[in-house]
Amino acid sequence: METKEIKQILQRYFNGESSLEDEKILEAYFQSGDVADEVVEYAEFFGGISELTGAVDDSQIEEDVMDFILENEHKEKTKYLGMWKMVTGIAASIIIVLGGFLFYQQQQKPFDDTYENPEQAYAYAQQTLQFVSGKYSKGFAEFSNFEKLQKANKSLKKGITPVNEFYEGIEKMKEESRK
Repeated sequence: METKEIKQILQRYFNGESSLEDEKILEAYFQSGDVADEVVEYAEFFGGISELTGAVDDSQIEEDVMDFILENEHKEKTKYLGMWKMVTGIAASIIIVLGGFLFYQQQQKPFDDTYENPEQAYAYAQQTLQFVSGKYSKGFAEFSNFEKLQKANKSLKKGITPVNEFYEGIEKMKEESRK
């Protein structure tokens, strides 16, 4: 191959405009050993590139990269999992200790009666029950309207019955005409 052609291909290569075929031509030319003195300075460059491309196995690189990524993800997950276990263990311990303390404190406290006089306690209880009874009765008073609604519903059904009988008669006539 002529030196002029090689220079043109080199120019395209360094401008980033070369094709894969051009790069193979350059690689083959510089590996052939018959390199013109004008371009001999590029022989080492293309020799190094061909060495690198020949030594590299793409599938092996992909596997290595994926292994690295998966290994790092696993380390991150286990790091947070361990931290999460530690935090929840500490929280559970605090809850148990606090609950035990509050239970013990409650057991130590004697029952305090709010009224010293039983008649006073009875009067207050009676007053409270009357209040609840009044609210309960007020709630049931609303159900008196329910009986009126039931009566209205029954009379409505009686009023609709003739209309329903009329439609049933029409349906029977349709069926008889089809036969």
